[in-house]
Amino acid sequence: MIWTILGALIAGCIIGPLARLILPGKQNISLPMTILIGAVGSVAGSWIYTAISGNENTRGIDWLAFFLGIIVAIVLVLIYGMVTGKDDTHKRIRS
Repeated sequence: MIWTILGALIAGCIIGPLARLILPGKQNISLPMTILIGAVGSVAGSWIYTAISGNENTRGIDWLAFFLGIIVAIVLVLIYGMVTGKDDTHKRIRS
């Protein structure tokens, strides 16, 4: 259980910033929240991949679960931005 949480936090350090880099515009999200969103995206992506494929024991890095975690983290960053109002991705420039 501890290793799962630590693994999710380490993956969150990679997946959270990757999700924010892929999104256009500026997201006003703190670094700890980015890591938390990335960790949740990583765990959710792995869970979804395992539920769909039924493959729990993978040696090394499971790239499909990794990319699915990035997609889930992108969705979570968008949702977080919409809920908190800290998302400048969809604002128009007014002249």
